[in-house]
Amino acid sequence: MRSVRKPKGEGHARRGEILAAAEQIFVAHGYEGATIRKIAEAVGLSSTALYLHFKDKAEILNEICLRAFSMLLERQVAMSEAEPDPEARLRGLMIGYVQFGFENANAYRLAFMTPTILSEDGSEPVSRKVAAELFQKFESGVAAAVEGCVEPDRVRALAQVLWASIHGLVSIIITKPQFGWEDQRTLIETQVDILVRGVTCP
Repeated sequence: MRSVRKPKGEGHARRGEILAAAEQIFVAHGYEGATIRKIAEAVGLSSTALYLHFKDKAEILNEICLRAFSMLLERQVAMSEAEPDPEARLRGLMIGYVQFGFENANAYRLAFMTPTILSEDGSEPVSRKVAAELFQKFESGVAAAVEGCVEPDRVRALAQVLWASIHGLVSIIITKPQFGWEDQRTLIETQVDILVRGVTCP
């Protein structure tokens, strides 16, 4: 059913509706299978009217990614500031990352499991910069937790491996939910415990 056209002055709400609809359509049909027409119809707009909010399909996808990265970064910053112990902070960063993926499965798929799409004009999406800042925050957490245990020149590789490991847990569970998984809390705590024990000093 087409949604009711909103009156003037509610453009921000309409933009949010477009992003919410696009998120579901991108996941259901893939980026290539999604069209501006499908997204516009889902929110009760003409394709022409949708272009008043977003210049192309790539901009919509990158806005979804930007929101996901920004939301996760906000959580990671809060965790880093609230936990003074480096090892506990690293655990919190990883647990927070996995929980975010489970809580926002569609956005996670698009932000972390879909290639970055450049806009038609080839401009660099802002989402990439926020994603880089997000990884830097995680890398800093890893560096603090393994100080004195790991050579400094190996910290970045270690951070990438840890990130890839927790990403793997999120991605396989949200793409294969029918498997007989243990409860999410047990899986998260088991994986994070193994990872942290493996990289920190005994």
